[in-house]
Amino acid sequence: MPSIVHTFDWPDRVVVGTVGRPGSRAFYLQARDGARVTSVGLEKMQSAALAEKIDEILDQVMAADGNPVSVPTGIPVELVDNEPLDQPVEPEFRAGALSLGWDPSTAQVVIEAFPLVEVDDDTEADEAELEPDEVMVVRIPVGTARAFAARTLEIVGAGRPLCPFCGQPIDPEGHVCILSGEA
Repeated sequence: MPSIVHTFDWPDRVVVGTVGRPGSRAFYLQARDGARVTSVGLEKMQSAALAEKIDEILDQVMAADGNPVSVPTGIPVELVDNEPLDQPVEPEFRAGALSLGWDPSTAQVVIEAFPLVEVDDDTEADEAELEPDEVMVVRIPVGTARAFAARTLEIVGAGRPLCPFCGQPIDPEGHVCILSGEA
């Protein structure tokens, strides 16, 4: 069992946001409850996968007999959050694994973030070494989850523009396209 559990059962705010310029942005999962703010570092692809899977879970629950928990198809206007991350951003850890689930007893999406665990390839790690020291657990209602997913996908997509030929990101300094041969 982790020694530190950052639990947010009904957070005032939960978002994925970034720090830095496109091409060198750092992604964070951040939850706030009153004055308590917890941030966890994420990779861009983790952020995108998290948002996509949340939408999948919500769509599955919505498709259940008569949408029993009133999952919204769109984003409730009052839940749109376009504000930057709460400052200062001081991550508790960098997430290595994320877990996502549905709690039917509270009609909430449950996000769990576990720290990145580095294991030496030359030695076998026992299970006690793989047990994380801390974990972040965030439980959010369906409307907040829908808004969270939309914001996260928007932020992930707001990076550097992609080259129309090779699909690689174009840096502000330029881009050498392997397909068009132009800089």
